[in-house]
Amino acid sequence: MNLLILFLGYLFGSFPSGYLAGKIAKGIDIRSLGSGSTGATNVLRHIGKRAAITVFLLDVFKGVISILLAKYFLLNDSWQVAIGLSTLIGHIWPVWLNWRGGKAVATGLGIFLGLSWQVGLATLGVFILMITLFRIVSLASVSAALALPFIMFISFKTSSISLPFLVISLLAMTLVIWRHRENILRLMKGKEPKIGKP
Repeated sequence: MNLLILFLGYLFGSFPSGYLAGKIAKGIDIRSLGSGSTGATNVLRHIGKRAAITVFLLDVFKGVISILLAKYFLLNDSWQVAIGLSTLIGHIWPVWLNWRGGKAVATGLGIFLGLSWQVGLATLGVFILMITLFRIVSLASVSAALALPFIMFISFKTSSISLPFLVISLLAMTLVIWRHRENILRLMKGKEPKIGKP
């Protein structure tokens, strides 16, 4: 049963919400535009706000539903983390799209909302603060990813957060930063676009 849920986590993660938004709204492959990502930011830039919000919410839901499924079957923390990681892998490398998916931010948020809603909301707060101050999605995403292990560590020290949750926070941070490596280079050069600019 555990392995089946692990597989379901990958399938949930690999649901191609951004790709489908491009095909349904404009008949395009969103991966051929902009960053090549199927995430909400690329959808926002090339399809529109309504589609981007829909994709964002669906991607968050993919992460939440995987963890809630694991909790429903009373799986322990290590298995919850494994299923969360399989969902992230499915989102980044979906089998349906030749292994080219999103950047793990929204689905990662959903996973941490499922594991610990306090940590998920605190990380979202970092994202919102940075996007409000600088209006650069990649900067907000990377900042939230960097903050995540620290937020989880504080929770680990002050509550019942388990060691596997701390481990997945480090893995998620690494994946998000790696997926944003080109954005980071543009940020360093001052060439990363702000919201509303091409």
